[in-house]
Amino acid sequence: MVDAATQYSPQKTSTPAAARNTELPLQERPTASVPPAAAYTPSKRRAESGSPHATLPRNPPEPNPRVDPESVVTATSSPSQDVVHEPVTPSNQPRPATPKRPRPDAPAMKPMPIRYEDCDVRDLGAVIADMLMELIRTNDAIPLQDGGLTRFHSRAPPGISVHDYLIRLIVHATLPSPILLSMVFYIDRLYSYYPAFTISSLTVHRFLITAATVASKGLSDSFWTNNTYARVGGVSVRELALLELEFLGRVQWKIVPQPEVLGSYYRNLVDRSEGYCIEEGTAAAGEGENEDSDVSLSDEAS
Repeated sequence: MVDAATQYSPQKTSTPAAARNTELPLQERPTASVPPAAAYTPSKRRAESGSPHATLPRNPPEPNPRVDPESVVTATSSPSQDVVHEPVTPSNQPRPATPKRPRPDAPAMKPMPIRYEDCDVRDLGAVIADMLMELIRTNDAIPLQDGGLTRFHSRAPPGISVHDYLIRLIVHATLPSPILLSMVFYIDRLYSYYPAFTISSLTVHRFLITAATVASKGLSDSFWTNNTYARVGGVSVRELALLELEFLGRVQWKIVPQPEVLGSYYRNLVDRSEGYCIEEGTAAAGEGENEDSDVSLSDEAS
């Protein structure tokens, strides 16, 4: 039987019997000159160390237990020990705390002229869009009653916002400020003659394109065709014609407001807006002009 531990080891050459007999017995083998243990006595150790009090401990020292790094950190950070402070250099100098950023101030109010004919149509469009959004938030919270659907209702709210849609009409349909204020005037006029109509997320877009078409044709000397208004408003020409006839019939063809009414709408819109205000200098001048005109008219009347 071959031992598994030695089956891959090289074969040893057999030693003759005569050679094996020539080996010395264990007792006669030469040994190294190692002094006996008794040679290292405590007295000799004291003599070698040079101290008469140096003694050999009876028991060997126990190994040091394993030290937890956290305890070392705690021990070194204790106030009882001396802490060595490194010199402060620009590389290891602590950075000063960053001061808190101050809160931004309230946005400044953008002044608008006292005369609506002189205002920027984009600013006026932003003011009208804010007013329309207030109406939409109020009317959308009211559930739609039976029979409340009108020609101006859409199946779903369009994907474009009211502000962007109104700016689109202003730019591509060339709507001046009197036309924009007339569109706001038409909201009250239509509601007074047609109480079922309200400005909501389903009616505002169709109302705006219809009011822009009617006001442009009724108040401006030059206007676009229905094809242009329909393309800008995103409706078909047939649908725009039906909306126009529906609107004119509901307001009884009364579509021309007085200039004083438009000025009153303009001031009320600016006053209720958060980011716009009437210029103080121009407002005082406008009031003075109104007073002078009233006096002159009364003098002529007298």
